[in-house]
Amino acid sequence: MTDTDELLSTVDAEGIARITLNRPQARNALTFAMYERLHGLCVEIDADPAIRAVVIQGAGAKAFAAGTDISQFRAFSTAEDALGYERFMDRVLGALERCRKPTIAAIAGACTGGGAAIAAACDLRIATRDARFGFPIARTLGNCLSQGNLRRLSALIGPARVTDMIFTARLVEAEEARAIGLVSEVVEDAAALEARATDLARLLAGHAPLTLAATKEGLRRLRDEASSDGGDDLILQCYTSADFREGMEAFLAKRPPRWSGR
Repeated sequence: MTDTDELLSTVDAEGIARITLNRPQARNALTFAMYERLHGLCVEIDADPAIRAVVIQGAGAKAFAAGTDISQFRAFSTAEDALGYERFMDRVLGALERCRKPTIAAIAGACTGGGAAIAAACDLRIATRDARFGFPIARTLGNCLSQGNLRRLSALIGPARVTDMIFTARLVEAEEARAIGLVSEVVEDAAALEARATDLARLLAGHAPLTLAATKEGLRRLRDEASSDGGDDLILQCYTSADFREGMEAFLAKRPPRWSGR
């Protein structure tokens, strides 16, 4: 596997792959190139019989990933830009979700937006006590989640909690995340997180790979059968609005957005 500076990958002698989102100066916010590389790594890992488990983490202790780099949206000018972005994201997250190897999101600090979507697409999530999760888009950008992302989140924590998270735009703290099933374990700090993620990956690497792969795929099929509407109209309603443009510019200017409902 090859690396870029902003997304690093390693495989150890026990067959554990580790993917690191490596933009700590930007709280590991993802560029489109990072998403594309993540997609490529998922495909490579899926095809490599020597790899038995995957850990995804953020560089540093302040963030797993603070979503998509907002400056990437400034080039959006057409309806197809909006639809293309969400299709692109569904392709990336779909590759992660469909990877037959067990995946673990090791979460320290902020895990928001696209970062939270990546974590939700993993099989298991463990977090530090200072981890925070959420999709504060109703307060910041004024965009929306795709049907695929809503499906994953609803399968994890239920529609009512998804509604609460998005409507209030609040960030869920680690202990609440464990209580509602968003994460399975909470550890003290980044050092404990790395150790626990490695131990858990070793455990999974020693289990029957066909059992794990069949369970993953069976659960994915159950989730997919419950969602047939692509939701393009909802994506266009948000991404082509004046409010989305206002939210993006306000975020980059570090000022509150002035919503108009248009």
